[in-house]
Amino acid sequence: MQTKYTIIVPVFNEEETIPLFYKRIIPVMEQTKEPFEIIFINDGSKDNTYNILNSLAKTDKRIKVIDFSRNFGQQSAILCGFKESKGEAIINIDVDLQDQPEAILKMIEKWKEGYEIVHARRVTRKGETFLKKWTANAYTKFFKKVTNLDVPLKVGDFKLFDRKVVNAIYNLPEHDRFLRGITSWVGYKQTFVDFEREKRAAGTTKYNYKKLIKLAKDGLVANSDYPLTLTLKNGIFFSFASLSCFLVFIILACFKITLPLTAWLFPTITLLFSIMMIHNGLTNLYIARIYKETQGRPNYIIREKINF
Repeated sequence: MQTKYTIIVPVFNEEETIPLFYKRIIPVMEQTKEPFEIIFINDGSKDNTYNILNSLAKTDKRIKVIDFSRNFGQQSAILCGFKESKGEAIINIDVDLQDQPEAILKMIEKWKEGYEIVHARRVTRKGETFLKKWTANAYTKFFKKVTNLDVPLKVGDFKLFDRKVVNAIYNLPEHDRFLRGITSWVGYKQTFVDFEREKRAAGTTKYNYKKLIKLAKDGLVANSDYPLTLTLKNGIFFSFASLSCFLVFIILACFKITLPLTAWLFPTITLLFSIMMIHNGLTNLYIARIYKETQGRPNYIIREKINF
């Protein structure tokens, strides 16, 4: 029988949450009364995650496991799930139960109405600090401004995709793919389902600020040339500032007020070199990206597949 739904679940050191997630997701999906599969992608976990997934797969053939050779990151895990999925509708969800599995049923309803991408939108975000929520919203607004992509606020990677959308995203030739940006870029008919985001069911988040910063950087560089335009913008600004400074010097000279040249020489030189370094650093982000693309390495390496 043709698989109707695929649930993609990236996991990294989630031995505490996997059993809880399994007990909650299965009754939800069984309510659809249609065939489904759940693909867990073990992204290089160091704890007992693999053994727990292996045990689940032995007792339930609807559970499929992909074991990476090492940690390749959440975005690569989702892309792998896209490639291996068989469903007509594909739903990506986190395992920590902050994303409510029950919302999937509403997302499926929207899909059956004809929508091809359904975003799960967070009405509330329990258990998260003010700083995390503020920075997330601020980054999304900035991202929308510099990329001209209509990236929705208060959504993450918890989404439903129609099969045609998944095929379109996976077949893009670029290496580093920021899925939230690409989801907006590909278009299609999109809508939202609101839900209340819960606290983690167990354990602690594995998505630290270092990973969040990397994700933010990859998303910006992949979808915008804004950093490259800073050279011209800053050049114009500092040229204007320099001319203004000379004007001030001339006015002071008219009033017979003079300043020693050495008072301005060293800060000026330091400022000029700082601007050059910043611009070179921004340009190097794109050079590094070109380097990765020319390497042609895969986004991930699979060590083992279970129940495929």
